[in-house]
Amino acid sequence: MGEPALSVVVPVFNEEQNLPELLRRLMAALEALHRPFEVIFVNDGSSDRSLAILRTAATADLRITVIDFNRNYGQHAAVFAGFEAARAPVIVTLDADLQNPPEEIGKLVAKTDEGYDVVGSVRVQRHDSLFRKLASRLVNKVTALATGVQLSDYGCMLRAYRREVVEALCRSQEVRTFIPVLADMFAGKVTEVPVAHAERAAGESKYSFWKLVKLQFDLMTSFSTWPLKLAMGLGLVMAAASMAAAVVLIAGRLIYGHHWAVSGVFTLFAVQFFFIGVLLFALGLQGEYIGRIYMQVRHRPRYVVREVIGSEEPSPRG
Repeated sequence: MGEPALSVVVPVFNEEQNLPELLRRLMAALEALHRPFEVIFVNDGSSDRSLAILRTAATADLRITVIDFNRNYGQHAAVFAGFEAARAPVIVTLDADLQNPPEEIGKLVAKTDEGYDVVGSVRVQRHDSLFRKLASRLVNKVTALATGVQLSDYGCMLRAYRREVVEALCRSQEVRTFIPVLADMFAGKVTEVPVAHAERAAGESKYSFWKLVKLQFDLMTSFSTWPLKLAMGLGLVMAAASMAAAVVLIAGRLIYGHHWAVSGVFTLFAVQFFFIGVLLFALGLQGEYIGRIYMQVRHRPRYVVREVIGSEEPSPRG
């Protein structure tokens, strides 16, 4: 098998119900592009029959490679493993849940042919719940504010990257990061294309409310120190407000006597409790940054590969 012109990386976590249809549609869509390709599935510690289905597909088609993790490491670690193994000058990432149709890959590839380094996608007519839509909109707004990278849809996995950008991503040793934002920082020309969006045919979404909250904290602390500056600014404002409140209380006691000061003690307690809450939040925020430093300095691998199926290439190093 010669060198591919296109690599497709698909992270998989418990998608046995969607994989047969995904394999059929993905291979047909790629064959319609009339260029040599490879598909790299990364089994991210699935506990269902996903690995067995992928193993059968890789045995039947030499264009398919399966990287099997020893446990679940998360979607971004799986994408990095696919990047490490990809050989083509253009690499496309795709979810395994079929919400982003494989038939849309051609749109992204056409844009890379025009010279773009990164091609994102914007989901139109989204078939998600109202909660997911609102959460996605909030993530997009906060991410743009925190990183300075202006994109319409950070959460869509369907994206295309030129090899130069992927190599820069792989050289980055950040343990916890967000690939779309990091890639756009390394890219020269970036664009987005509208793509179709479908309902999840089977299975459950892997992003719960708390995972979305964790992702947002990762975004804020990976690419900017503005939360620390915000906490410092809030601390300065509260210090000024507390001094003003102290002046008012002292003046009231001198003018109206001690009875007036006693009547305002509960207000003082309320203000104090508010300050304590903000202080604890600021400490937690600093702890998040310190925790990221701790995770980084240990130099642990992003993932551990148990097996590579259907490829003679060396295993990704992690």
